[in-house]
Formats: sequence, structure tokens, C-alpha cells
Amino acid sequence: MTSGDPPAEAAFEVSPSNLAWVEDLYLAYLQEPTSVDEIWRRHFDQLARSDGAGNGQSGNGAAVSMKDAAAARASAAPAPVVSGITRATEAAVSLPRPPGSKRVRKLIEDFRALGHLAADLDPLGLVDRSRNRLRLADYLVFDGDLDGEINTEDIAGADRRSLREIVSLLEETYARHVGVELGHINDKVLRDWLQDRMESTHNRIKFSRAEQLHLLAKVTEAEVFELFLQTKFIGAKRFSLEGSESLIPLLDRVIERAAHQGVSQIVIGMAHRGRLNVLANVLGKPPAEIFAEFLDRASDLFSEGGGDVKYHLGYSSDRVTPGGRVHLSLGFNPSHLEWVDPVVMGRVRAKQDRLGDRKRERSLGILIHGDAAFAGQGVVAESLNMSGLDAYTTGGTIHVIVNNQIGFTTGPKHSYCTTYPTDVARMLQVPIFHVNGEDPEAIACAVDLAVDFRQSFARDVFIDMWCYRKLGHNEADEPAYTQPVMYRAIARKQSPRFSYLAAFAAVSNGEAAVSIADAEALAASQRQALEQSLESARKFNTTSKPSTFAGVWSRVQGGPESMVQDVPTAVRPEDLAVVGKALTTLPPDFVPHPKAAKLLEERAAMMTGAKLLDWGMGESLAFGTLLCQGVRVRVSGQDVRRGTFSHRHATLSDYNTGAEHTSLEHIAVGQGAFEIRDSCLSEAGVLGFEYGYSLDMPEGLVVWEAQFGDFVNGAQVIIDQFLVSSEAKWRRVSGLVLLLPHGMEGQGPEHSSARLERFLNMCVNDNIQVVFPTTPAQMFHLLRRQVLRPYRKPLIVMSPKSLLRNKLSTLAELTSGSFRPIILDESGLDPKAVERVILCSGKVYYDLHAAREAAGLRNAAIIRVEQLYPLRREDILDALSEYREGIQLIWTQEETRNMGAWLYMKRELRPLLAGIFRWSGISRPQSASPATGSSTRHYVEQAKILEDALGLPAGSIQIEKGQIKFVGGSAS
Repeated sequence: MTSGDPPAEAAFEVSPSNLAWVEDLYLAYLQEPTSVDEIWRRHFDQLARSDGAGNGQSGNGAAVSMKDAAAARASAAPAPVVSGITRATEAAVSLPRPPGSKRVRKLIEDFRALGHLAADLDPLGLVDRSRNRLRLADYLVFDGDLDGEINTEDIAGADRRSLREIVSLLEETYARHVGVELGHINDKVLRDWLQDRMESTHNRIKFSRAEQLHLLAKVTEAEVFELFLQTKFIGAKRFSLEGSESLIPLLDRVIERAAHQGVSQIVIGMAHRGRLNVLANVLGKPPAEIFAEFLDRASDLFSEGGGDVKYHLGYSSDRVTPGGRVHLSLGFNPSHLEWVDPVVMGRVRAKQDRLGDRKRERSLGILIHGDAAFAGQGVVAESLNMSGLDAYTTGGTIHVIVNNQIGFTTGPKHSYCTTYPTDVARMLQVPIFHVNGEDPEAIACAVDLAVDFRQSFARDVFIDMWCYRKLGHNEADEPAYTQPVMYRAIARKQSPRFSYLAAFAAVSNGEAAVSIADAEALAASQRQALEQSLESARKFNTTSKPSTFAGVWSRVQGGPESMVQDVPTAVRPEDLAVVGKALTTLPPDFVPHPKAAKLLEERAAMMTGAKLLDWGMGESLAFGTLLCQGVRVRVSGQDVRRGTFSHRHATLSDYNTGAEHTSLEHIAVGQGAFEIRDSCLSEAGVLGFEYGYSLDMPEGLVVWEAQFGDFVNGAQVIIDQFLVSSEAKWRRVSGLVLLLPHGMEGQGPEHSSARLERFLNMCVNDNIQVVFPTTPAQMFHLLRRQVLRPYRKPLIVMSPKSLLRNKLSTLAELTSGSFRPIILDESGLDPKAVERVILCSGKVYYDLHAAREAAGLRNAAIIRVEQLYPLRREDILDALSEYREGIQLIWTQEETRNMGAWLYMKRELRPLLAGIFRWSGISRPQSASPATGSSTRHYVEQAKILEDALGLPAGSIQIEKGQIKFVGGSAS
């Protein structure tokens, strides 16, 4: 500051953040007036005189007042929202402030943006949020200003009200038991809608007695159910909902309100905590069935083995609500907590597509999260990002975070570094409601807002319900080891049911309040019903099986592949011609990229037979002919429209305008829907979504393609916990197709292997199909077979990279024949002259064939195993029966010895061939890494594989730029 004439009184404007500095300055003035700037000294001199004159005090009185204010600031607890300011401080910054000033507008906007930070959310009272309360003094608003009227046209209600009324309204709306995060929402339409809805009701709901009794009944059901399990099945794991019982009335209200707005199907995803309670009291699963699972009397449902623990199981039911019938489905879920999120989203999307629900209003997803899992697991962020993408949107998911304020033993300060566990959700332009889990009014209010927002704007919405976990991570755990303070507070608390009862007893709306007698009658009725269910469970006996092949799955059959009759996959030439014409025809004035134009010319030549078919054409003809048969086809993955290797070009872009054209969408009137979608840079989320989609679209062809096969590593949980094991655990099957580019081509460790060995190691009881096709015709028949035969198992395809542009198949192969699990040697060798038979899969066949032809060998037969699982052993034995006993039988692969199919084939075939052929295997040496990073070393290794397999001397094969040359020597 500089000295000079004191400014006019109105010029003394002090930023709210500097009020403490003003008080400190005044204290310094009292100690030594000359220590402060002359401007402030003159102002403080006037303050002392006016204070003494106005209050019958001396200047020392003013000093004491200011000193007391400073001391209070240093030591007192945070002030309430409607807090005044000391007379001395007000005088020190005395400014005329009409109530409608910009500071008041700032106060209103800060209540809307920051009020949630001070809301009373914690039922345990352990989190001190009072320090976050807004202080009127910080906005230079004083007690005398509160009765002045201001323009309130942007606040629901009268256009002019006192500031006192407005502050009270804002505090009730934003800083009571509902805290709402709106500050991150940039869309004014959304903000205005939310503000108007909330401020018009003060975020309060008046319940009728019937509504009170219903809410009390639901929370009572939740509590009594948990206590019943605790006393009847002592020590059994159930992952109790105690402390979080409000989840049941919350979900109940979501379903009822959604039904009123036209929702007819709801898919719910959740982890294990509270799952049994949700099954019984939301989805209506008979308690007797749940008790039978505790008694282990339902094991005959999985008499063939498999199954899962009871708190991972799903369930479906139809519920009749005042708004209509709603089909409810709780998805099966492993202990990988959040990985069900994209699966639920995919299921909802499939249901919407099935219903023709383009507005995505009639099917709804509800995801129930734990606070630690929501903040900690990356698949959450992947799923949230997908929610706004056209390829994956479902019109909004309702997220419920059961905020127990603890993970297993980990508290919030170690679980997330943000203000709330939900802060990752701020990436979306949607509200986040934080709710005290013991206030039924607040919960109902948040639910109504959430459902209405979702239905109005087709976006996700979040309810963060603060509660607690009464018991440990499971019922045998001792939580006080690590949270002694929290669990002492929990031990002193009554259950949420008593909070509900207290809230309703205090309500006076002209009807009789809910009494303790009402509450006890509800509890007694529930206990009696559960006792009867337990008696039924003790006699439980059923031969019924899970409804694996019911509903939309009724046209699908189970059992091993050997029991399934193959269906024709060949097509008529005229049908191919229709698809081929669409693939080579562009809209008028559409200008393709020059290289794409060349591609279209080549495809036209393929359709005349002038050129053989490449991989992209074989695949496109498969898709197109299925579409003409009315089959829905959905393909997604990173860069799938063009194809990672520029082989597909399913969608072309106009070279001048960027306009897009997808030819397979325009084949014929009445064709099946075709979706090919470039995904976000995600494997876990997208694969989970497509798996979920396949669960509710068994009659469609659903395909996920990895950019490189190695990238499937990023989705291993979806593969292990859902895709390959869901039938064994939950009796749920899927027809999802995975295209995983695979092959050793000198591109380094991260772009070579789709981890074939992992899939083969998980193959059992016909749970999946693993294939390694080598021609476009094989791919054509394989894709058609996947959806045309009444058999659904996940199809894992080791798809090619360098082979994609090779012209390998004829049109005639598509109009006759079918997929061949085994392809015999086609070189016309005399079986009697054969001294070694090479079994192989995939691209290495072409290298072996080229090396054999270059060396002029006529004594080595090459048989391709195109379907590795289920392995057609009889077909292999038939193929080998042509050759003499005692000759060499060699499995040859590009992969290292501990990877690829070698160990699997050794396990499967060696017992069958013992004593008939001399069995061995050729591969790269075993390694922890799939491939070398050196292209030179790669070709040296590849040449050695070919030499060893064909019995050629070392150094006789050279590979330069992919070309295989024989440079001398003779076969051994």
C-alpha cells in the first residue's frame, strides 16, 4: 500500500479472503498506530471515535471489540451458514451494499456449487463438515442486509423475497441431508432444470401415511432379513447389508418411479455386499430358495459340477407396479467388484435394440457400487466414458454408491485422494447427489430427481448414499482391529429403521403419525414369514434347472458340440452377387480415397472371379449374407471400421467432404441391422459391454476385435470371470466372437501373441470354441456357422495379420462346402512316400508350404488343424490313417515352446498316437516373452523352425523381407 489521502468510504472494498488480514492489521494498529499505512490509520481512527460515540464506549472499547473478534476467529469452531460479523469488523469495511449486489449473486451461486460440502451426510457423525459452511461475512453480507428484498427471478418461487428467506431456502436445498454437485455441469439447460426442481421443493418430500408405512416396511424387511440370517446361520458368510438397509427402499422407489415413466425392463448390477437382501426384498427371490442355498440343499441345480457361491448369483423376475409390469434382472457377478458395470450396460443396450427403443427410455440399468471400488477401479472410468458414446450409450444408467466409508479394512484417506469417492463421475455433465442414508425423505428426493433426470436427458446420474457397515468385511471379521473409533460409534447407534421411525413420527401432515406399534407389527410379520420360509427350505427339493435356454434363448440348445448337427453355411451365387454389388457401389457424387477406389476395383474383380477373395472380402460377404437373412450383426473394437491393418474398409469416407458410407447398411430392404463401431481406447470396458450385449442378443452375430491380439490382456478379468466360466458358474452362455490378430511376424513382443495357450488351457466341457482359420472361405463359413446353428459358445478366433491381403479363396468355396475343422494336405503327395506328417495351425502353414515347395520336397505332408477346441480327434485320426505307421508326426508352431498350442496338443493327441507315430514338436525355444524385438533374429528363428520341421539342414532356408528361399542341402 502507498500513503496518501484516504479514499472515499465507498472505495474501501475488501475481498472476502482478506477479512482476516484486516483484523490483523487493526490489531497491529492498536499496538502501534504508526505501524500501519496512513490510509488505514485514518480509517481506524474514525472507527474508534464512531464506536465510542455510538455505544457510550471509549476508543479502547472498540479495540476490545476488534480484539475479541480476532481472538474468536483464531479459536472458535466454524460459524453456521447464517452467521453475522462483529460490529467492529463491519465498521472497518463499512460499505453500502444493496442486497442485490454482485456479492449476493455470488453467495447464491456458491450455495448451488459448494453447498454440498457442508451438507450433513454422515450418519456416524465422524466427518466434521461444518468447516465447509458458507459464511455470510465472507461475502460482506451482514445481519442488517438479510431483511432486504432482492430480485429472485432465477430462483423457484416469488420474484422478490428477502435475503433471509433465500439463504434459508438455499441452505435447506443444498446443505441439509442432500448435497448436490452441479458446479462441473456446463450445460445451462441441465443446471436450470435441476435448480428449479430442487429449489421449488427445498429438496423435501411430504409423504402420506401410506407412503411412510411402505418405506418403513421396506427398511424393516431389510433389517429383519439380515438379523434372521445372523441368528439362523451363525458364522455363514452373507456380506450383510446392516448399516446400509436404506438401499432397499431406495431401489424400490427407483423401480416404482421408473415404471411410472414407461420403463419395462431393468438390469441391475452389484457386488456381493447386500446382494442376498436385494434378491429377497427387491427382486422377490423366495427366501426359501436362499435359505436352501445356506443349507446346501440346492446343490442339485448344479449336479454336473460348477456353480457359484450364493452371494454371486443372479436372478430374474417380473414385478407388477402401479406404473405397469417391469422385468427385473440382477446380473451374475464375480468378486471382481466393478467389472459387471459394462456387462450391465451391454445387456441394457441389447434389450433396447430388441425392443426398437431408439430413444432408450424403456430399458434401464442400475449399478450399485461400493465407495472404495468406485474410486479405485479403472473399469469404472472406462464405463463412464463409454456411457456418452453413440456406440455404447444406453440412455443413462442410475448409479448408487453405497458409501460405507471404508473398503475391506481401508479408510477413505487411503482409498481415494479426492473429496468424494464419486469424483471420477465429474467427467460427465450430470448431477451427483450425496445423501444421508438415514433420512428417508432425502433418499426419496434424490431418487425422484435421479429417475426424472435420466428419463428427461438420457444421461447417467449418481446417488452417493452415506451409511456404514455394521459388521466387518464378512461376518467373521473383526473390523475394530483397524477402525476402533468408527466401530465404537457404530456400536452406539441404533439401526436405520429407528431413524425412519423417528422421521415419520415427527411428520405432521394431517394424518396419524407412524407409531412404534406400527413398526413392531411390520417386524413381527416379517419374522413370521421368514420362519415359514426356513421350514420350507429344510424340505427343499427340486429337479428344475436354471432357465438357461428360456425366453429369447429358447431356440438355442446346450450340450457338447458333438451333439449339434451342422447347418448349411454355403449360399447361392445370386445371394453373393447382391451383397457384392452393395460392397462395390457408392452413392452418387461420393469420392473415395484413391487407395480405397483401388480396393473397390479389386473387390469388383473378386465378384467376377477374376481375382481370388482376400480376407476382408470373405468376412464382408459373410456379414452381408447374414444381414440378408435378417440377422443383426454388431462389430466393435478399436479402429474396426477401417481395420487396424487397412483390410476391412467397412465404412468409407468421402475424400472431399468426409461424409461416411457403410455399404453393408444398404444391401436390401428388410435386411438385418448392421453396426460397426470404432470403440474408445478400451479393452476391458468394451469387451465387457459386448459380452453383456451377447447375453441378450443370442440370435445376432456379436463381434469384438482387438487391435492386436496381445491387447486382450487388458480384458483378462472379463475373459476369465465371465466369458469362459459363466456357463459352469451360472449356466449362462454367450455367442460372442473375439477376433484376435495373432502371428509371429517380427513386430516385437507386444504385437505378436493373442495368448493362444491361455485360451486352450481354459478349454473344458465345451465351454468355448478356439479356431485358427487360414483362408477367407474358412472365415466366411465360420462366421455364418456361429449364428446359424442352434449352438452358442464364445468363439475365439486367432485371426491373421500378414495374410489379410493374400488372395486365397474362390467364390465357389462360398457357394458350396462348409467350415472344415481339419484341412488335409492338398499338394497331391503320394501317402506311401510320406516320411513325416506336420500338424500345424495358422500362418505357419504358408511358410511351411513355401519352404517345402522351394526345397522340392515330396515326402512331407502338412495338415492344418483349423479348430483347436473342441478338438475333432476322430477327424485327425482319419486324416492320419492314410499314412504309414512309424513315421514322424510333428506338431509345428511359430510360438515359443511354453506358449501356443504345443502343450495342449501334446496333452490331447499323444495318448491317442502312442505306438503309432513318432511324436515330437517344433517351436521357438521357451521364453518369458512371446517374441523377439529384432526382425533379423525373428527371421533366423523362423527359418530354423521350417528347417527342423521339414528335416532340412541348418542354413538351407533364408527369409528376406518375408520371402522364403531354399539355398541348398537335402532333407534328412
